Order: sequence, then structure tokens, then C-alpha cells
Amino acid sequence: MMTLEVCYAEMGADYAEVLERLRDERLIRRYVLRFPDDPSYDALCRAMSGGRLEEAFLAAHTLKGITQSLGFGGLCASASALTEALRNGARAEADRLLQSVTADYRRTVDSILRF
Repeated sequence: MMTLEVCYAEMGADYAEVLERLRDERLIRRYVLRFPDDPSYDALCRAMSGGRLEEAFLAAHTLKGITQSLGFGGLCASASALTEALRNGARAEADRLLQSVTADYRRTVDSILRF
């Protein structure tokens, strides 16, 4: 059985940092296991495909906040870059960055689902 620490390592995140900050493995586990059900990523993809950049910005910003709180470093970094591109109205850059977010999101969720 995979440990939470190994799960974090697989997703490119720092478990020790999040444990130091939140100080309760049960709490971390509970929120990590809920993450795949969070609607932010799907809302982001729908908004981007529909050209609704303000809605995409809000979804990317929410995803960034959640991943920052959970210490999902790789996904947080790509969501943060996408958030800033959308904030600046850089559609072409946002489209490119969405690919990075998607790859990081899949890696993160795949690790969680194996946990």
C-alpha cells in the first residue's frame, strides 16, 4: 500500500512541507482524497474551450489556491502561471499553459487514485 508521503513524491510535491504546515496527517489525507472530486479543473477546461477567459481565470485561481493549500507543488506552479496569463489576457499563452496544467493535474490525480 502506498503511503501519503510516496503519493506526494509521485505527484512532485513536498509532503514534509505540508505536514509541517498542517501538522495532521489525517487532515491532509482527508483533503487529498477529496481533491479528484473538486470541480475547479473541469470548470477551467470548459471555460477555456468556450473562450470565457474571466470564468477560466476564476477557475484557475481557485485551482491554484487549493493546490497551494495542499502542497501540490507542480500543479500549483502550473496553475499559478496559467492564472497570471489569464489575468493579463494572454490567450495564446494561456492555451499553451493549459497543457502543462492538464499534465500536472493528471499526474496528481493519478497518484491520488493509486493511494
